[in-house]
Amino acid sequence: MEYFQTENASFPSYLETNLPQVAKIQKDDILAVIVSSLNKESNEILNFTNINTLPVSVFSGNVGGGSQPLGYPVDSSGAVVIPLIGKIMLGGLTLQKAEDRIRQELEKSIKDPVVNVRFMNHKFSILGEVGAVGTYNLLDERTTILEAIALAGDLTMYGKRDSVTVIRYRDGKREIGKVNLRNRTVFTSPYFYVQNGDLIYVEPTKDKFLPLPPQPQAPPPSLFLQRAPIYLSLVSTVVILFSLFTR
Repeated sequence: MEYFQTENASFPSYLETNLPQVAKIQKDDILAVIVSSLNKESNEILNFTNINTLPVSVFSGNVGGGSQPLGYPVDSSGAVVIPLIGKIMLGGLTLQKAEDRIRQELEKSIKDPVVNVRFMNHKFSILGEVGAVGTYNLLDERTTILEAIALAGDLTMYGKRDSVTVIRYRDGKREIGKVNLRNRTVFTSPYFYVQNGDLIYVEPTKDKFLPLPPQPQAPPPSLFLQRAPIYLSLVSTVVILFSLFTR
């Protein structure tokens, strides 16, 4: 059940780390664009889609009723329509570069705006031997597989810790990778950082077994068979009496 095992048990020890892949804005993304400035009216107009919500399914644990801000959808050309700016191309940009571009456009009409951009539709799913199977919001590209498993309530005692499967959509194909949580190589794995759309599956160990399905029960014996001993007893009695009176 131990995590992050290594042959070198000396402390402190140091691990190599990989940098997460920086997510870029793509078509069909939904962006939250939060603007702060000294102009209250402009703030209300620009942040309208971040305040007003639509009823949706909640991306956490069990699916249920909830709400989500409208956000700014990215169209097929990579453009977003923002009040006071109009149509602006953000496709292919990182969130930081998108913030810079929006701020530059807003400075034409607003003094010293502060812009913050976040993804609203990025998520990952986790299945198998975990405490809480479900789909969860992916807040940023620095979320690790360890944090994802912690959100799902850790692995159960039957979870296979040395072979966690990650299914990732990359370049139009489904890519399947394995992560060993029991070894410190997990920190250098290309699947250490969770990406949008990842599916994490925890296999059960061989120690887990399922109860046998209920076996079909035989139909109860007929009423005649149930009373057969009584009939035999009566016949025996009649035979005995007959033999006595016919002597």
